[in-house]
Amino acid sequence: MIKRSFSRTKRPLIKKCFFCQSKTQPDYKEIDNLSKFITERKKIAPREYTGVCAKHQRKLAKSIKRARHLALIPFVSQIH
Repeated sequence: MIKRSFSRTKRPLIKKCFFCQSKTQPDYKEIDNLSKFITERKKIAPREYTGVCAKHQRKLAKSIKRARHLALIPFVSQIH
């Protein structure tokens, strides 16, 4: 049996939470901040992509859903 050795030099890039660094909370009224965490198809981006901690990801998802309900952010991108 052949043993495979994996290099330990490649580590995943760890991003810091945007909201922990700026000491703020996600808010549905701040459309500029929320748009950073939405994909081009207007889906909520996952934590691995954005680097947001679990606590703020839950609050972020709720804020995005509130903004969508109040029509501040579209549910889907425009189809041409």
